[in-house]
Amino acid sequence: MATLLQLARRGLSRISAVRHGKAMTSSERRLTLLLKTAQALLLAVAVCFSVGATDASSRYNNLSHRMMCTCSCAQLLGECNHVGCPSSGPMLKELSAAIASGATDDQILSSFAAKYGETVLAAPPTKGFSLVAWIAPIAVFLAALLGTILLVRHWSVGRTVAVAAQPTDPVISALRDKIRRETEATDL
Repeated sequence: MATLLQLARRGLSRISAVRHGKAMTSSERRLTLLLKTAQALLLAVAVCFSVGATDASSRYNNLSHRMMCTCSCAQLLGECNHVGCPSSGPMLKELSAAIASGATDDQILSSFAAKYGETVLAAPPTKGFSLVAWIAPIAVFLAALLGTILLVRHWSVGRTVAVAAQPTDPVISALRDKIRRETEATDL
């Protein structure tokens, strides 16, 4: 073990020497590759363990915020604040028991949906007919945007700039001249 550490230290000092313009031997290149590989492997293991590290309380919090309370309060199950709510207490206990039994998140959500109906899910599933709930708002927005664009285009096509026509009637010309003179005199 001590020799491996000594090799690593010597290799690291040699790597820093390479950065300063000195050449590396083939054994030093292998050592550098080995060290970089070991670092990448350790980083990958650390990431895998940190991603997989979920405790029951965070899972409970996550799942309780993905379901609705069935007491018709229209609140998330984890946020239902009714005093003496007849639904949230038993549902939260059932959720705790399902997590303790080792069921996956999908299994828990499916069992709640089977027992209480699809309305217990805070977001509709992304499969089957429920997919319409995800697609419809986007489709309506795009249709409204297209309709607005077509309407503005329809309004602007064929529109000409109105040019004031010169009156041919001498009475109207005389009246305009009189109005112009009187307004210019009063502007002072």
